[in-house]
Amino acid sequence: MIPLLVALALAGTAPKPPIVHHFIPFGAKRRAETAAYAERHYGLATWRLRDPRVIVEHYTVSTTASSAIATFDQDVADGELHELPGTCAHFLVDTDGTIYQLVPLTTICRHTVGLNWTAIGIEHVGTSDAEVLHDRRQLDASLELTLWLMQRYGIGLRDVIGHAESLTSPYHRERYAAWRCQTHADFEHADMVVYRRDLAALARRGHVPLTPGKAPVKTACP
Repeated sequence: MIPLLVALALAGTAPKPPIVHHFIPFGAKRRAETAAYAERHYGLATWRLRDPRVIVEHYTVSTTASSAIATFDQDVADGELHELPGTCAHFLVDTDGTIYQLVPLTTICRHTVGLNWTAIGIEHVGTSDAEVLHDRRQLDASLELTLWLMQRYGIGLRDVIGHAESLTSPYHRERYAAWRCQTHADFEHADMVVYRRDLAALARRGHVPLTPGKAPVKTACP
């Protein structure tokens, strides 16, 4: 058995990647809307994100960072779900590898139904999983950001999911019945198998210890 001090010395630390702060408007009105949303959907009357357990990967369905940021800037009801607050994500990864932080990590962002109460959202500029997975600069930046967040919060590998995997997360909960099967097609399971494989490889290269995380659960949703 390796002594504890030696094990700690061998274990690596995931470095924080360069992050550009570009915070979207999130004043008292939006925080109050977020707290009301969290109470309706999760039974939590708070806008604060505490002890996140999940990281959700998304793509923007747009071709520029500026257009995605402009969308998140607007605190307007989501066109599909018609409810405030407006959608947002904590981070946005551009095609050139630039990482923008849009919302503090202490704040709930509305990006994944059923998981916003405990999830960090990462958006990627692009229109498909394949675009992101085949853009080396963007993918490398995304992996570095995700690994840093995993180590910072103790999030396991299986709890790094694509939006399309949201319904199988053991952390998924939704009080509003009509939304319990609501998800999106971005970052499907097959592509997240590739993403998590690359994430694990990055961790091994840096001697960063990973925990497995919680196993996905079966869903009754079609």
